[in-house]
Amino acid sequence: MQNMINAVKGTALGVAEYFSPVLKESKFKETGVITPEEFVAAGDHLVHHCPTWQWIKGDENRLKGYLPPDKQFLITRSVPCYKRVKQMDTHQEDQEKVIEEDDQDGGWVDTHHFSPSETVTTIQEGVAEMTMESKDSPAPAVVPANDDDDDDEEAEDMEAFEQSGMLDAVDKSAMLVEQKSPEATPEGAAGGESGIIQTRTYDLHISYDKFYQTPRLWLTGYDENKKPLTVEQMYEDFSQDHAKKTVTMETHPHLPGPPMASVHPCRHAEVMKKIIQTVAEGGGELGVHMYLMIFLKFVQAVIPTIEYDYTRHFTM
Repeated sequence: MQNMINAVKGTALGVAEYFSPVLKESKFKETGVITPEEFVAAGDHLVHHCPTWQWIKGDENRLKGYLPPDKQFLITRSVPCYKRVKQMDTHQEDQEKVIEEDDQDGGWVDTHHFSPSETVTTIQEGVAEMTMESKDSPAPAVVPANDDDDDDEEAEDMEAFEQSGMLDAVDKSAMLVEQKSPEATPEGAAGGESGIIQTRTYDLHISYDKFYQTPRLWLTGYDENKKPLTVEQMYEDFSQDHAKKTVTMETHPHLPGPPMASVHPCRHAEVMKKIIQTVAEGGGELGVHMYLMIFLKFVQAVIPTIEYDYTRHFTM
């Protein structure tokens, strides 16, 4: 039943996106949304500092005129996923906090929840670390996109999103991967005689959603033998409070083929707005070129066992 509802919603939003005008005036600080040009600038910044990410053109028949032809979406491949979400249950009993449990999307979950004061401090420290660039190194230039669409309009109203520990800029529970004996191999990961853990991997894509005017995350997974995961297998690696609600199977905007798992973008702008406000209250300023760096931090709550966040290893 939920899958049918998601399919109907996806079709309706696809039509709405088609008729939505392209945002042309920056409203990043006011609402947390970004223009296609700002998305490209943020993507250039991510690619420069995290070379595991790269720009992709995608299918020739699915090119979006409001983005440069060679910068349609971002991709990083073969990201490890060492555990199933259920293996984190004992930790989540103490750390997980459901946000807006009764909302229509089934609520958001903060999988690494800390006290409010600790959350604010963590955000400020994380953003400060990521913005310590040389004053002589300007932010990536905004690339103008060729598009003849209508004038921009306000983004769709978002439901209230309470500030929470989900805004942590640094994941305090990053896992260290070591060689282990076959007896110590976690459930769901195959270990051979060498003791090396074989694990699932994911390809992650980031596209621009014209309707919500924010980035959108897409995922496709592979098992230990590099065979594509089934839909149900992938749901094992998503927060169970988000699976089939915040994370749904939908058609990729730039690629043909079967539906892919996607983190619904309806909350992204509101979360980013909260982060911008928090940083400003601490005396800092968050540049729009940092958008995707921060975006990758807060969507970790939805896919807590997929180890894609390498941004903390880079000093900028």
